Amino acid sequence: MKNLTSTNNLIWKPVKTEHIIQDSWIDFRRMTYTLPDGTVSGPYYNYSRRSYAVIVPFDENGNLICVKQFRYGIGAVTTEFPAGGIETGCENEYTTQDNEALESAFDAAKRELKEETGYVSDSWEHLITVPSNATMSDNYAYIFKAKNCRHISEQHLDDTEFLNVEKYSPSEIDDLIKTGRFQQAMHIMAWYISKNAKHSH
Repeated sequence: MKNLTSTNNLIWKPVKTEHIIQDSWIDFRRMTYTLPDGTVSGPYYNYSRRSYAVIVPFDENGNLICVKQFRYGIGAVTTEFPAGGIETGCENEYTTQDNEALESAFDAAKRELKEETGYVSDSWEHLITVPSNATMSDNYAYIFKAKNCRHISEQHLDDTEFLNVEKYSPSEIDDLIKTGRFQQAMHIMAWYISKNAKHSH
């Protein structure tokens, strides 16, 4: 049995990187690594995409403001919370160690909530920042809770966005999750964290 007692002894060292797809949307790579025991192993695949914000938004009556949209990954219309990418200010849509985001995650959260739903809030809480998919991706999800959201405008959507806004009670969100009708894993996590944070100051 391998005895790896130090964190440094667990690190995989890249020895070869091939950019399979590198366009304005994604940098998808095939990697070869030297493992902690000296073995050279591959291929492993990873990618860079934009980090993004997810908002758990409550209206003034305590209902959750959700959006419905088609997700081509599963080929189905999903119910989920408003969310969207953090603008990079670069030609590509993703951030790497070589460039920084143009806007903060908080600014992105406020912008996405307003653009996708027409709602704004003066009561925000940052809940957690976590890797979006630590196994394959280097981007992060920034999770926010917004309370007392009020409607001030119509949607302002991108050309490829087609969203319906719907409201649900907290118990209805629980039911959607339990019955497999709220299908974004990061959004489910956001919901449960927001419930634990509801009495925080």
